[in-house]
Amino acid sequence: MTGIIGSTTILAVCLLFCRIGGAMMVMVGISSARVPMQVRLFLAFGLTLAVAPMLVDEAAAAITDDAPVTLLRLIAAETFTGLFIGFLGRLFFLALQMLSHAMAMTVGFSMPDTAIEDQEALPAMTALIMLTATLMFFLTDQHAKVLEAVVSSYKVLPVAGAFDPQGSLIEVTDTLSTAFWLALRLASPFIIYGLVVNFTLGLVNKMTPAIPVYFISMPFVLFGGLMLFYVTAVEFQQLFVLGFSDWLASQ
Repeated sequence: MTGIIGSTTILAVCLLFCRIGGAMMVMVGISSARVPMQVRLFLAFGLTLAVAPMLVDEAAAAITDDAPVTLLRLIAAETFTGLFIGFLGRLFFLALQMLSHAMAMTVGFSMPDTAIEDQEALPAMTALIMLTATLMFFLTDQHAKVLEAVVSSYKVLPVAGAFDPQGSLIEVTDTLSTAFWLALRLASPFIIYGLVVNFTLGLVNKMTPAIPVYFISMPFVLFGGLMLFYVTAVEFQQLFVLGFSDWLASQ
């Protein structure tokens, strides 16, 4: 049966759901543990039904037979493809989280605080940066562009195509390089600040070993780090969003 409610059409919609649902499982913001599982499920299912009229014929053509081995192969390939697409965008936020944690350590805010987005407790500065970056991700409609990229991926990676591990690893490596280079440029003022401050405190401590320079200087180090963050916070988030959107546009 190949009608509107035929078994082939239902299987084709299920294949579309595998890729779209896989991408939304690891998508920034939506994959957060604070978003109920039912909400994520209905979002993926609703988006699948929205794009099904455009893609269901292509997906149905990939179903050559209804053998369990063939269906399992298609389901696995589509799920891994969706996870791969969603994971690429998440790499930018993972890189930002890692470097913002380093920023917090350089200015003395390394103590873990309350977990905001994920289960892991992060320093207050890191949690603020990640929460703001996630908010900007949605305010600038980057989530819509990610979903658009998932739909457009059917032109490059059709349903009948097998998942390519080698090409995927190359793409992950290139994306990691771009993401960490962007995050390193954003965090460089704080890293330089930490190096200069610690080098200076080391010299002072060497000249006056009887004075606990580290404990005396801690409030001033915190104040300097807060002032640096106050001056650079707006440009920090703007440059991150611009870098992420440029990468997304190049895909």
